[in-house]
Amino acid sequence: MGIYLNPGADLFLEARRDEIYVDKSALIEELNKVYGKSRKYVCVSRPRRFGKTMAANMVCAYYDRTV
Repeated sequence: MGIYLNPGADLFLEARRDEIYVDKSALIEELNKVYGKSRKYVCVSRPRRFGKTMAANMVCAYYDRTV
């Protein structure tokens, strides 16, 4: 049986708290530019099966205020 590579948000949150996480997609940087402004919608277009769900989970974990 293979190793499950994405075991959940806990490990992502742990990595984000450390100073080693790198957002190579620059999505967080772009979202920070429009955060809190009147612009409500941002289109994140990627090809099919190319990490849209992963990107959405990353953004949710980054902006989550429950931690």
